[in-house]
Amino acid sequence: MVKGLRALAADVREIRTRKRTLLDGPHLIEAYRRHGCVPELLVLSESGVANAEASVLVSAFSAVEMLQLPDGLFREISGVATPVGILAVIPIPDAPVNLLQGSCVLLDAVQDAGNVGAILRTAAAAGVHEVVLGRGCAGVWTPKVLRAAQGAHFGLRIREQADLATLLREYPGTSMATVARDGTPLFELDLRGDIAWVLGNEGAGIADDLVSLTTQRATIPVAAATESLNVAAAAAICLFEGVRQRQFRGGRQDNA
Repeated sequence: MVKGLRALAADVREIRTRKRTLLDGPHLIEAYRRHGCVPELLVLSESGVANAEASVLVSAFSAVEMLQLPDGLFREISGVATPVGILAVIPIPDAPVNLLQGSCVLLDAVQDAGNVGAILRTAAAAGVHEVVLGRGCAGVWTPKVLRAAQGAHFGLRIREQADLATLLREYPGTSMATVARDGTPLFELDLRGDIAWVLGNEGAGIADDLVSLTTQRATIPVAAATESLNVAAAAAICLFEGVRQRQFRGGRQDNA
């Protein structure tokens, strides 16, 4: 069992093959519980047994199988320098198979786990409930992305290793490529309808063939000496400009 836990902590192929992943720490496990979900296994360290937050979760999941490990072995699996002392093994939900509808985010080869997690967290906060990751993205269910997203996964519909081109061709709303230059300035666009936001690789941007499939291109105005924005920052600006327009545009303020 410990060998399997190590693999889930470090190997994205193992995560995808087994359709299982690890939640590290009480915050993520509590977020999972708040969404009405129950883990398959709780893993505690010797010192974690005495942690107050961990104890609450142990009580909440009293029917769940539990495994206790020495602190050193637990730390190896956790990968966190100072782990709280509780992990959970959870099943990965099945990805949606229907056509994209409503506003959504599509990621093209976004490789940094922190960026992927931050984008998921931003999408959830902006009320965008579907995120699609194409090939070449960081594994969306890896522990690093889960930690960066801070529980956003559990309120989103997530697909990974998806065929972005096919989904864009079939998308019924506006598809918007976020490009560093030569697009329409973001703040001049009408963003009140359904939009599929396409965000690209940290260095190369969006692949040309995907850009050609989108119906519009948006560029965030930046200072002349600045080459581009971090992709997670760009996502936040784009999604919350859409929120702002839906709430305030036309001199009317709606409730969030």
